[in-house]
Amino acid sequence: MRNAARAGTGLRSLLSEPVRWPAAPPLGSAAIMDQFWADAVFLHWRISEASAARFMPPGTVPDLHDGDAWVGLIGFRMRGAGFGTGRPVPYFGSFNEINVRLYSREPDGTQAVVFLTLDASRLAVVLAARAAGIPYVWSRCSYVQPDNSHGYEVRRFRGGAHSRFAVVPDLDLPAADPLTQHVTARFGLHSRLAGRTLHIPNTHQPWPLHHAALLHCDDGLVRAAGLEVTGPPESVLYSPGVQTQFGLARVVARPTAG
Repeated sequence: MRNAARAGTGLRSLLSEPVRWPAAPPLGSAAIMDQFWADAVFLHWRISEASAARFMPPGTVPDLHDGDAWVGLIGFRMRGAGFGTGRPVPYFGSFNEINVRLYSREPDGTQAVVFLTLDASRLAVVLAARAAGIPYVWSRCSYVQPDNSHGYEVRRFRGGAHSRFAVVPDLDLPAADPLTQHVTARFGLHSRLAGRTLHIPNTHQPWPLHHAALLHCDDGLVRAAGLEVTGPPESVLYSPGVQTQFGLARVVARPTAG
């Protein structure tokens, strides 16, 4: 009965009135990085608040929607990443990425993403990002586009965890429901570095988003990150992409004892 109720909730969310995307807050600094995220596929499952709370950096809590936390498996093609707003970095600025992520919130309401893992095929990028506290993993990552579908395949060089998923977007069915906004209108990430929690802001226009049909999903990355999900994802989305910029990080205050 609980699963049926949740399925009904998902349907009501899909059919509810469109919501207005929030305006991106200012970066608070000059852009330090510029990049384009192309052909993004978003798969999301419900998980318990307690499951997500284990991964929240100090000073943040799980950001809930419809009474639950959400875990996302997202694949996209990084294109033309570069420093500031200058020219893209050749070769290293373009690669495929597949990430597993949760959603966080600070006491003041600041919303962000918490990455559990980010798989990428550029070793230099992986090493540089890990030094900055971002949990990148070196993997063989491919973008596949048979017929009208968009999908990603990844296999890690260490440990053997792998994932393979693809969707067929309905380009006549834009996605603008509350759940879609919750998991995509995110303008920053929370990470840990040297014992501190950082918030790294980003800014971008609203994603052009479409509901999509799941073609297949054989995933081991969510489990490898320490979470268990069952059944198909409740939310399946596709976007042709969006340009984004990142600003300077700030330190998140740790909670004080009662």
